[in-house]
Amino acid sequence: MINENDISDILEILEVCTLCPRESHVNRFETEDGICGMGNKIKISSFWPHYGEEPELVGFTASGTIIFSGCSLFCSFCQNHTISHGKEDFYVSDNDFTDIMLRLQNIGCTNINMVTPTHYVPLIIVSLLEAKRRGLIIPIIYNSSDYEKTETIKLMEGLIDIYMPDLKFFSSQKSKLYEDAEDYFEFASLSVLEMHRQTGDLIFKNQTARKGVLVRYLVLPNNQSDTKEIIDFVAEIFGTKTYLNLLDQYNPSYRSSEYELLNNQIENDEF
Repeated sequence: MINENDISDILEILEVCTLCPRESHVNRFETEDGICGMGNKIKISSFWPHYGEEPELVGFTASGTIIFSGCSLFCSFCQNHTISHGKEDFYVSDNDFTDIMLRLQNIGCTNINMVTPTHYVPLIIVSLLEAKRRGLIIPIIYNSSDYEKTETIKLMEGLIDIYMPDLKFFSSQKSKLYEDAEDYFEFASLSVLEMHRQTGDLIFKNQTARKGVLVRYLVLPNNQSDTKEIIDFVAEIFGTKTYLNLLDQYNPSYRSSEYELLNNQIENDEF
């Protein structure tokens, strides 16, 4: 587990950033011209008690959700594109971010749910260590697109209780077409293995998830997201005790209209 003595080394990663598979190699202390468009400060869209997350995460209260700005994956159907690509929102200092997590705990949230955190990992580590020193005890969720480097996930070992990877594509042709990431599954399959190695299958206390992996998967119309292959992968690699949430909430958005097979809602029968 990373500790206080490792902070300077961790922050140095931002000087030649290689946190995500795109490896922009920019110095984020000097520029925001990397793939994610972010620099050396945390930028968030919002934070609030989220009652609409998976029931396993909401528990009897709410999931303390923090949505980060920016993204290194360019999904053409992104429903949060104004956040992930528009780079809206506001900067917070390390201390501010620590205070936000403690505030969500103090109002009774079941966990801290960090959405799209990959490109902020070194900064998150600094704030998490301080928050835990100041009394943060609820589970921490790493909620990502799973376009991750295993090396980056390893940095979070011991700090993350629940990983929630949003698996997307098995086919390199489809991931290249729809998110400009031909190597998506190559990285996603390895990183989710590391997530599972760290935390295992989902463990519950008082009917609420406390530790483990919960896999999300958005079903796209016309089988454009390789449903059978993804389900088989999860079952064969992790076993049938793994929690897999199949999402039926797809709506054409962002650039979906540019793709005939994505430009419609998924039908109930198809789901």
